[in-house]
Amino acid sequence: MIDAGGLRERVEDSALLWSLVLVVAVLSVLPLARLLLEGIAPAGHLSADALLRVLGTSSTWTATQHSLVTAFGGTLLAVVVGTLVALTVSLTDIRGANAFVFCFVAPLLLAAQVVALAWLQVFGPSSTLLKLIGIAPPMGSRNPLYSAGGIILVLGVQYAPLVFLTLRAGLRSLPQELLEAGLAGGAGPMKVVRTIVMPLMTPPLLASVALCFVSCLGNFGIPALLGIPGNYLVLPTLIYQRLAGLGPGVLSEVAVLSVLIGAIAVIGIVSQDLLLRGRDFRTVSASAVARPFELQRWRLPVEVALWTLTALLLVLPLTALVLTSLVPAVGVPLNFESATADNYHFVLLEHAGTRRALRNSFGLSATAAIAIVVIAVPLAYFLVWRRNRLLRLVNLVTEVPYALPGVVLAIAAILVFLKPLPLLGVSLYNTIWIILFCYLARFLVLGLRPIISGYHQLDRTLEEASQIAGARLLRRLVTIIMPLVAPAAAAGALLIFLTAFNELTVSALLWSSGTETLGVVFFSFQQGGDSTYAAALGVLTVMVSFGLMLATLTLANRLPRGVLPWRD
Repeated sequence: MIDAGGLRERVEDSALLWSLVLVVAVLSVLPLARLLLEGIAPAGHLSADALLRVLGTSSTWTATQHSLVTAFGGTLLAVVVGTLVALTVSLTDIRGANAFVFCFVAPLLLAAQVVALAWLQVFGPSSTLLKLIGIAPPMGSRNPLYSAGGIILVLGVQYAPLVFLTLRAGLRSLPQELLEAGLAGGAGPMKVVRTIVMPLMTPPLLASVALCFVSCLGNFGIPALLGIPGNYLVLPTLIYQRLAGLGPGVLSEVAVLSVLIGAIAVIGIVSQDLLLRGRDFRTVSASAVARPFELQRWRLPVEVALWTLTALLLVLPLTALVLTSLVPAVGVPLNFESATADNYHFVLLEHAGTRRALRNSFGLSATAAIAIVVIAVPLAYFLVWRRNRLLRLVNLVTEVPYALPGVVLAIAAILVFLKPLPLLGVSLYNTIWIILFCYLARFLVLGLRPIISGYHQLDRTLEEASQIAGARLLRRLVTIIMPLVAPAAAAGALLIFLTAFNELTVSALLWSSGTETLGVVFFSFQQGGDSTYAAALGVLTVMVSFGLMLATLTLANRLPRGVLPWRD
């Protein structure tokens, strides 16, 4: 027979669980369900008019083709670079691996639009860097990055670290016995990698391909900066132009376009599962982690090659961005007479939009990070220690808004909040709160994953002892569990802050006067021809990102392995 105290505790636990399930449903299920409804029943009843209009327009299929070309091309480049780097860093005895990983992963944590502008400043007739070294092409020449090839190049650079991180996680669990058996059988390191390592790494490799494809497909900042000037539109930029030019009146059509992007993304994710179905990649011997291959006389050349790659992918474009931020106007050569800090003075002190955007981005990012940690700590408790079918579904649902392109979530949020909320009579459309809603939905999984990793490393003894002593769940969460998972929660919060602080894809479709974010202001500068202001603002955001990344290293020794992506 259950006593009154035990019954009360069960009721409180159930109330908390169902409250968290409701939050996840509102953040993840409601917007996407509303988007699907708008696509098939735009006026509250079934109608194929919007679907036929969108599918019957040549621009839809042209943008779809461009999206597939750039997504496949960017994924291929990212997979080749990320795989080679992951194998080298994880399986060999190179020195300075932590520093290299920090630099190699950095582009993934920087704003996509800033990375795109940085690469634009490397090439073209107005490149301050090329003018400084005297090899700039003649004025009037076309920047080669304003093309499909340019978009593919920058997407590959942006997401090669994503492939690296996913594959490295699998390589860390590779059993030493398998590699030693291959070497003892007479196979060289290359043959071991080809015949043992890569077949076992098929699941994480396919997972990285799917993640990279979806990320490339939904990226807005890179195709916007490199594709719009050359009229090379992909689906996210087509949706942006339709919505920006015609407003909410075309919501049914852009909803269909969003569903089209989502369908392509889902096909990419499902294809990964189909390729793995019926195949077993488990290993039975895992007594020790594999020792690295000794490069011996090849170690120095390999290290030089890796750092040269870092110089090309990170240092070169950021250097070009910094140099551009120091000239008074695009095309002006940089020298002692022309060098100026006026661009920084303008964006920080004179431009009201930048100051407002800085406040908005900081407030939105910090609020989202704190709110997600508050949600994720109790949610992870149930996901890790109270497993059942419902919680497995909740765990899957939390990943959907992040896995799908951001433009899909933005359009879904507009559809949900365009009309006043029932009972409250308040509309979130054209307010900063709709952006915060999307940040909470999109980045919930970023805060949840590190906290789940922290739970897996906890000993439940203290928590169980306090439960026996009569402490309720909320009290145990606040006084015992939260202090124990605090480092993982802090790492998750910083990941959220970094990602949201530089976000553009969602806010580009949702911002209104007074609710600009840094990404929107940066994009506005570049679209308006003020590349030097955009470069200065980009340099400032890069400094903030690097500063926060470096600050997290102070927590590194207290975190579960792999929580900080920039630490090996």
